[in-house]
Amino acid sequence: MTDTLALLKLRRSVPPQFLAAPGPDQRQLSELLTIAARVPDHGKLVPWRFIVFSGEAKAKAAALVGEIFRKRNPDAPEDKVAFEAKRLAHAPVVIAVVSRARQHEKIPLWEQELSAGAVCFNLLVAAEAMGFAGSWLTNWFAFDRDVLDAFGVAADERIAGFVHLGTADTKPADRERPDLAAIVSHYGQ
Repeated sequence: MTDTLALLKLRRSVPPQFLAAPGPDQRQLSELLTIAARVPDHGKLVPWRFIVFSGEAKAKAAALVGEIFRKRNPDAPEDKVAFEAKRLAHAPVVIAVVSRARQHEKIPLWEQELSAGAVCFNLLVAAEAMGFAGSWLTNWFAFDRDVLDAFGVAADERIAGFVHLGTADTKPADRERPDLAAIVSHYGQ
């Protein structure tokens, strides 16, 4: 238990541009996704799914993001288009966690959406426990219908996050954390 607490106390996101190879291999990726799926899921609805971007397919997805950015911003300089295309290209593996929350007679959409968020965090923690680093981001293309269609995201689905995984090429400084006195109240006091 102390190893788990130590990991959680020190967990830190690493921006994609600081993630390098190696990333998780197929066996590790399968284990990570299995662990990620072990989250609270009221009603066992599995209101999320995964899209894995790696290798040549990830490069094609990154190029597609650049093309759609260019279409949306025809006056953007080439370096800005290249910057946008690289957002999916830095980390060795990127996993889109897709929220498939649906109307249900007993389980609110909000609970289902929170379950997808828990998947993203479980994925980050499991990756760190495996010796990898990562970050959970969305970016504009998580909300762009042309990108979502190209990635196979249905009209009634949403991206909960893109989880970028790899090996940190530098250890980021920790950021300031919230003061508990400012965010904790006790009912009845």
